[in-house]
Amino acid sequence: MTETAEAPVVTFPIARGCPFAPPEEYRAIREEPSLSKAKLPSGDDVWVVSRLDDARAALLETKLSSGRGLPGFPTLQNGARITPEDLPPSLIEMDPPQHGAARQTVIGEFTIRRMEALRPKIQAIVDERIDEMLTGPRPVDLMAALALPVPSLVICEMLGVPYEDHEFFQSRSANLLSATKTPQERYASFLEFNSYLDELVTGKEADPGDDFIGRQIVKGREAGTYHHAALVRMAFLLLIAGHETTANMISLGTVALLENPEQLAMIRADSGKTLSAVEELLRFISITDTITVRLATEDVTIGAQTIRAGEGVLVLGYAANSDPAAFERPEELDIERGARHHVAFGFGPHQCLGQNLARLELQIVFDTLFRRIPELRLTQPVSGLKTKEAIIYGLRELPVTW
Repeated sequence: MTETAEAPVVTFPIARGCPFAPPEEYRAIREEPSLSKAKLPSGDDVWVVSRLDDARAALLETKLSSGRGLPGFPTLQNGARITPEDLPPSLIEMDPPQHGAARQTVIGEFTIRRMEALRPKIQAIVDERIDEMLTGPRPVDLMAALALPVPSLVICEMLGVPYEDHEFFQSRSANLLSATKTPQERYASFLEFNSYLDELVTGKEADPGDDFIGRQIVKGREAGTYHHAALVRMAFLLLIAGHETTANMISLGTVALLENPEQLAMIRADSGKTLSAVEELLRFISITDTITVRLATEDVTIGAQTIRAGEGVLVLGYAANSDPAAFERPEELDIERGARHHVAFGFGPHQCLGQNLARLELQIVFDTLFRRIPELRLTQPVSGLKTKEAIIYGLRELPVTW
């Protein structure tokens, strides 16, 4: 069993040279006999988990805590933790048994059956956005015209958040996820965003509607467990995650399919393959590459490496999803791969709450976009596309025409 490792071998973040190819450093890290160490932008040192089996083991390990308020918890961005200490933890910051109880109160809102009930509404939203694209000038920024509005409209509809406020919450979300904003700028955005949702939840407490926030108010009151600040935190998490990640997957997934026309032809010929394509795109792109960090609360062994209590861990999702021991020819997009064991949505107790919604949105968007605009094409090479400087990978814009 390996007890120690040399000084940090790499500093994060590592830029992708291509949107669809992991950095070469990831291969080197994954091929190490044990875990490697790396340094985060905050200056924190972490053990890097880069093989798929190790990643799944780490994400199941109860000795690796998600408690971001714990002393020494590794921070992805520069500067200190920005969430005020007097606020309740978000769902992603909880450990058992608190996490299981909190997740159980909302899991029913995200079942496959409930998501399928949203299909007609999502289809109508997608069609409306494509109608506007088809009648407007070209070229079109697909990010602004389709990729960002669709998940924003859907999550607003689901939560009960007015879509007319989308510019406000999208800009604050972008600041919070930015790799270049100062801690002071991120903190200001957090306070503004949290205040907005606090007022929204307060208004719904007086008149709960038939939406996620309203139903949670009624359910919590009936059970005698309602907590205003906890619901604000839940809405905060869902509103950010519900639009930012899916928007990036829509834009990058569109590029990946356009760059692999033989794969795109398969889903055009048989829409029954689109969900398989979505799974493969999630693996192939891995936009939430570096967001999963943990802190060891006890000594634990992952991948033959002893991690001491108080040490940080980074589960490197893109490296795990590119592991040749788990995926044959991982550098290739293969929609018939059957890649559902990827960790693009995480794994274990903290696996993405909204994964069924994300899959449905991506399926509808890709089927509809390529059916209605069969001549869709990029206006510039992939190498010319500008990416965001943020902890979730994505494009700033995506110019297309037809």
